[in-house]
Amino acid sequence: MLYIVSTPIGNLKDITLRAIETLKNVDLIAAEDTRHTRILTQHYGIETPATSYFEHNQIKKADYLLGLLKEGKSVALVTDAGTPGISDPGFHLIRLAKQAGVPVTVVPGPTALIAALSLSGLPAHNFIFEGFLPVKSAARRRKLESLKVETRTIIFYESPHRLAKVLKDIEEILGDPAVVCVRELTKKFEEVKKAPASELFQHFTQTPPRGEFVLLLSLNS
Repeated sequence: MLYIVSTPIGNLKDITLRAIETLKNVDLIAAEDTRHTRILTQHYGIETPATSYFEHNQIKKADYLLGLLKEGKSVALVTDAGTPGISDPGFHLIRLAKQAGVPVTVVPGPTALIAALSLSGLPAHNFIFEGFLPVKSAARRRKLESLKVETRTIIFYESPHRLAKVLKDIEEILGDPAVVCVRELTKKFEEVKKAPASELFQHFTQTPPRGEFVLLLSLNS
């Protein structure tokens, strides 16, 4: 069985009892970063061995993990934070397992985009998640152009070193809409800022951003 296990996005207490039980009972944990996952497993006394499964080894390692699953071993797939398969390479292993007829189940839990949406105050009945915008400026601006007519709440993930560039592009292409900028969800320095993209650009130009960000905007509100 392949278990898709959600883990905390910040606060270690945000793990389910079922997730702890699963991580203790599987034969192997496939983790995006074993060092990061070790913090969680040590905290809860989980002694299950872990192996790395991340973007740059996903093809080779997925074949290895699929072999174990076919032998009858149980594997828990975890990401650094949140739910595997969302903006991480987990979907590749999940798809292979399903294609091979390996049983797959999910142990649901936190995911940053849903937590940020519920915290944002923006309409949550209808939304679109775009993951990370393209790194290259031209491609990123084309993507934003395609969203000009979007009526749903739009959600992005963004890294701190690209945040200012993204906010500037949002200002110029989407007409300087109000953006909800959420960072460090569930952690000590959790912060939610809502302001026009231009104001957020100025703020984060003067105050270097830290942590991982979720950006949300609604062009109709």
